[in-house]
Amino acid sequence: MLRKTQLAGIILILAASSALAADSSLSAAAIVDKNIAARGGLPAWRGVQTLSMTGKMDAGGNNRPTLVAPVPGAHRSGAALPPTRPKDQVQLPFIMELKRGRKMRLQIEFKGQKAIQVFDGTNGWKVRPFLNRHEVEPYTADELKGTAIQADLDGPLVDYASKGTKVELEGQEKVRDRDTYKLKLTLSSGQVQHVWIDAKTFLEAKVEGVPRRLDGKYRSVATIPSDYRQVNGVVLPFLIETETDTVKQPEKIIVESAVVNPKLDDAIFSKPQ
Repeated sequence: MLRKTQLAGIILILAASSALAADSSLSAAAIVDKNIAARGGLPAWRGVQTLSMTGKMDAGGNNRPTLVAPVPGAHRSGAALPPTRPKDQVQLPFIMELKRGRKMRLQIEFKGQKAIQVFDGTNGWKVRPFLNRHEVEPYTADELKGTAIQADLDGPLVDYASKGTKVELEGQEKVRDRDTYKLKLTLSSGQVQHVWIDAKTFLEAKVEGVPRRLDGKYRSVATIPSDYRQVNGVVLPFLIETETDTVKQPEKIIVESAVVNPKLDDAIFSKPQ
């Protein structure tokens, strides 16, 4: 009788575990549909024309190598942080503004100076006083290529077919002990990106970023979004961690406030003066 009770308990545990695991019967399209629904739904995202976020991002510490910090949104670009880091971890205030047409503006403050990164949908410019480079510089070819992908306001999965993106399911993987679906996205440009969708919440658990040149070599970059909150009908991550294959401790971006559809003039996305 005891053995039967133990066996029944084991069966119940296995059944519960199976229920929590990813559903292997779901197609890539069905996973995307569930993801968009979890993020607020397609009509809500189509109604978003602009997005503004403020918060703080890690500047590192303990002489760790400088990372390129992702823009705090679904799948965003980056801006160089100060090369000289304090002994202790510090956080820098930022303002991120996005507008349809892949327009993006990022401002980071450090010791009374402001670094600015701007993309108008086609061209990009940067001012980096942290590096004693106060003149306006154009984006490099690699920066243009990466930002053109990452400045997509609602991310690559919303209206992916109309964007010319092909989505395939590559399988299931664990991301920080969470069951996820691994999606392969082939963009209209031919570039490939991977996105991991949480099997329980159907929100993004991990997003593959554009490789960055660190320590003279190109390194893989991934962002881990979490702390999802609803803002005016859409769901946004308020914590984004950046991982590379060389830095074990992730850099964090903490979003303190987000505004959907603020009034943003196109002029702020033009070449800085």
